[in-house]
Amino acid sequence: MREVYTMWKNTRMIVLSALTAAIFASVLIPFKGIPIIPGFTEVRPANVIPVVFGILFGPAAAWGAAFGNLIGDFFGTLSAGSLFGFAGNFFFAFLPYKLWGKMGFLSSKEEPDMGSLRQIIEFELICLISAVACALIIAWGLEILKILPFATIGLIITVNDFLAAAVLGPFLLRFLYPRVKKWGLLWTDIVEEKNETNLLKQLGSILVWIGGLAGLGIGVLVTGQAGSMVVQAVSPFIIIFLVGCLLL
Repeated sequence: MREVYTMWKNTRMIVLSALTAAIFASVLIPFKGIPIIPGFTEVRPANVIPVVFGILFGPAAAWGAAFGNLIGDFFGTLSAGSLFGFAGNFFFAFLPYKLWGKMGFLSSKEEPDMGSLRQIIEFELICLISAVACALIIAWGLEILKILPFATIGLIITVNDFLAAAVLGPFLLRFLYPRVKKWGLLWTDIVEEKNETNLLKQLGSILVWIGGLAGLGIGVLVTGQAGSMVVQAVSPFIIIFLVGCLLL
């Protein structure tokens, strides 16, 4: 994760982060008038941006998605839960660039130009785990704050995030990737990624999937049960997920 911090030393990455935030917020804001849960979330076709821009711009997109979501919250959904929205959307864009090509036999080992069925399958899987991770973090946070029950917001965010990215993402990435590559603006062209071993990266990928899916599943199952302790039940999986991210 070193590039998440070192990118701030690079002017082009800072500009790409600001660009991501601006585009994400500008697409989010018009849909604030179509709420799913008033005051908390709405129909969000903009959720395609963190995943696609994450693959293209790496850590710049992760920060951009986090700040873009926060800017969007100022237009009707700002609350204490926005802190967890910031974190959730950071990982929503962080996982796509970290997981591409690092999921063992599930990976296409190709550039993400959406030129093959295998690439599209890998992209859809990344959309799924990224949506789950975003939902897990936000739902866990809102449960801590006693704002909304984990299962309600967790499932809504997962579906909302996944559908936008999974349906629109392949087309947008197919259009943008060759152009961004030609302009020399892929994140790998700008900053250096730390060279961990492939084994560690694959272990990180496994932990991310376990932490994300199991955490969301356990949280949904425990929600609403008599004497339930959702935060305590989910927290170990949050830790597993974060350890996995550190290894990627």
